[in-house]
Amino acid sequence: MNYTKPIRSIDDVQKLKQYYLERGEYRDHLLVTVCLNSALRISDVLQLKWEYIYNGKGFKTHIGLTEQKTGKYTDIYINSAIKKAVKLYVKNCGIKDKTGYIFVGTGNKPITRVQAYRIINAGGKSIGLDISPHSLRKTFGYHAWKNGVPPVILMKIYNHSRFDITKRYLGIEQEDKDTVFKSIEL
Repeated sequence: MNYTKPIRSIDDVQKLKQYYLERGEYRDHLLVTVCLNSALRISDVLQLKWEYIYNGKGFKTHIGLTEQKTGKYTDIYINSAIKKAVKLYVKNCGIKDKTGYIFVGTGNKPITRVQAYRIINAGGKSIGLDISPHSLRKTFGYHAWKNGVPPVILMKIYNHSRFDITKRYLGIEQEDKDTVFKSIEL
């Protein structure tokens, strides 16, 4: 069984996003950006509609949705990285009709999970990583944790029912444990 890991290097995260921009794939850049910044499962990301992020006057502050897997409601703050990626997508792809799904494939339906996997995995391979949409969900938690966010808050963000699930998401390795031991000298 393959174990999905987070992208641990911020440089690799930036290279991944740049891959899509250099190719003019603004929808796919937005897909990756939303996955990285929302901590949502890919099934929820693909169901996002324009009305989730826009009101009649501009950006909403939060994406509010009920998660498909858990049935729990969550509010996701729309940060500047998501806003910037949306603006690039709208500007460069001539998106005028902001109704329906954001990540449209054929027939005005969202792209499939398989297609999302292919898009994300291809970007990962271009920078030497074997990643999936779930890697991006874990990447959010890993970097939040490295920036000092308490794991209990990440557990709440992820809507995990058990803390051991959140611990696995953080991708804590020996190097991370060593850093703690090096920094604590009592």
